Amino acid sequence: MTKKTVTAQYPDVQPELPPRSRGVIGLFEENCTVCMLCARECPDWCIYIDSHKETVPAAAPGGRERSRNVLDRFAIDFSLCMYCGICIEVCPFDALFWSPEFEYAETDILELTHERDKLREWMWTVPEPPALDPAAEEPKEIAAARKTADKLEAARQAEQTEQAAQAEQAARAEQPQQPPKSQQPQQPQQPEQNRPEGDA
Repeated sequence: MTKKTVTAQYPDVQPELPPRSRGVIGLFEENCTVCMLCARECPDWCIYIDSHKETVPAAAPGGRERSRNVLDRFAIDFSLCMYCGICIEVCPFDALFWSPEFEYAETDILELTHERDKLREWMWTVPEPPALDPAAEEPKEIAAARKTADKLEAARQAEQTEQAAQAEQAARAEQPQQPPKSQQPQQPQQPEQNRPEGDA
């Protein structure tokens, strides 16, 4: 009652949405392992996933082959979705994200089923995560990644040092070795000729 009524000039003026607005769901396909958690936990059963298995050859000789799931279809029917966010919360590999985009109305209800290509396009509208508190503890994932990177860097430097030592040793081996001064043949000294005393 103490503020003046303001009419929102939408769609000419876009509204200022809060940072965690629930608009549409984006799919980061590379992180999806087809674990089916999102589809099983969805209360509306609006997520459709199809996949097949492929055999991965052994990484090392003597190892055994492994099988992995390959994603064929990932679709969300937004005409059924109630935007609860359970699928995003239960995803263990961060493959689903909220986007603040909400302008995706269609004249045909069938067009509200977004396939994985369309869900991938929504990923470009997902905002950056908010910055962490400077006094907060470093995430375990980043700490583990930094530890692994430090180990790899130390191994690389050790390998470079070893290669430099081997190169220096090879260069020394190629140089002709000179005998010590004690073993070098001494040149015979020339006898001094006696000069006449009067020639001084």
